[in-house]
Amino acid sequence: MSRHTARVRAGNDRASLYTEITDKIIAELEAGRIPWVQPWGTAAIKAPLAMPRNASTQRGYSGINVLILWGAVIEHGFSGQSWLTFRQALGLGGHVKKGERGTTVVYADRFTPDDERRRAAEAGEEPGAIPFLKRFTVFNTDQCVGLPEEVAALVVPPPPSQIEPRAEALIAATGADFRIGGARAYYNTTGDFVQVPPPVAYFEPINWHRTAFHELGHYADLRVMPRRGAFLMQLRSFGAAYRHNQRASRKASSLSPGR
Repeated sequence: MSRHTARVRAGNDRASLYTEITDKIIAELEAGRIPWVQPWGTAAIKAPLAMPRNASTQRGYSGINVLILWGAVIEHGFSGQSWLTFRQALGLGGHVKKGERGTTVVYADRFTPDDERRRAAEAGEEPGAIPFLKRFTVFNTDQCVGLPEEVAALVVPPPPSQIEPRAEALIAATGADFRIGGARAYYNTTGDFVQVPPPVAYFEPINWHRTAFHELGHYADLRVMPRRGAFLMQLRSFGAAYRHNQRASRKASSLSPGR
């Protein structure tokens, strides 16, 4: 197969797959299933709110696959965020239930054919790489039977220290009646308390901090009178610094070699 033919075929595959994914996301939006807008989950979601992960390799999915798999969990009411290919389920001693339909995820990379390496070596040039996009069908562990107990019952543990210590100290210093629990975030003016969902309910830890300080801002508006300006400035300063640190950390991670 020539380089031109390979590139055309790869381009057609990508265009087709991009269209499929776009149509799927539009369908999710039209159905009101938008897990990336509200930063925490609701009672309708049975699965622990964590990043989807391959139950066999323990590697997390990334990119558009996260949205695809979150959408599948919400749509079908799966109880976990763990996924397997058909062969992986067999390799673990189980199998996919008859009649179950899988979810398509994607993997993108580049490769250099042997003939291109030889051509480049003869011409004294750098070999060109051909991009490719592969599809994989995965199944939630709820769709499988016969899996080892430790795999079937796998729950991705929340990362340690989900609440930034400085944030925790600042919350305590406000003197607010700050409660963690439930599925709503609000300041109760009648009971004079702030309540937010627990950190484990959030897709990203930073969003718990944003929500907590947003609600404390409402508390400050009504309760912190003489020190209102300084208090709000401190909250905003902490929020800005936390977001800056998160962005810097993500940028550093993106520059490191991928797995």
